[in-house]
Amino acid sequence: MPLKKTVRRGVVGIESAIVLIAFVVVAAAIAFVVLNSGFQTTEKAKSTITAGLSEASSGLEVAGAATAKGNLTSSSVAAYTIPVKLAAGGSSIDVSKEKTVVRYTSKNVSYDNIYVGIMSNTTFASMDDAIQQARDENKILRKPGEGAGPTKTAAIIYFATNSNNNNILDPAEQAMVLVVFKDSERPAALDVTRLEIIPTSGAPLTVERAIPPVADTVLRLD
Repeated sequence: MPLKKTVRRGVVGIESAIVLIAFVVVAAAIAFVVLNSGFQTTEKAKSTITAGLSEASSGLEVAGAATAKGNLTSSSVAAYTIPVKLAAGGSSIDVSKEKTVVRYTSKNVSYDNIYVGIMSNTTFASMDDAIQQARDENKILRKPGEGAGPTKTAAIIYFATNSNNNNILDPAEQAMVLVVFKDSERPAALDVTRLEIIPTSGAPLTVERAIPPVADTVLRLD
């Protein structure tokens, strides 16, 4: 009898151990699933935050002073350029006509999009060279001071430095946003111009410049 009781107790102990091991295995499996789900949720949250920050911050920044072409006869600005580059840590941006919008407002006019395209086949050392090329490519019909002047206010992008001659603004490259004004829409002294460069991703780059008294044919707009 005592032997039988001992055997039964041993069997019960083994059964209990098997059940306990089963519980431990199930608990470990559940813990793995919970931890894995937590890691996936954290990764998705990180991706969402990163994407949100990317959309909220502009990928472009101003790369220097704006330069204007003054018209002494009308005491107004006939054209100006704003240098831009990628923001620190920013990804390359396609600045072709299909992927970019340039919005313009001043004291007298407001346009949702004045962007007529990019000149990417070469770089230009001066605003006058770029304006001549824009006319040659029919992006503007007339240059400032030529006949009745430009038929519309237009924005054109060209490169000051371009490593691969394409429409993509890459790190270490610099682009110039050229705005050529219709004669009747030229900003004059005390006017404030507002330019918004809107790429397909990221926040717009907004550039406001106050027009100083036009006393020279070349003006610096700080």
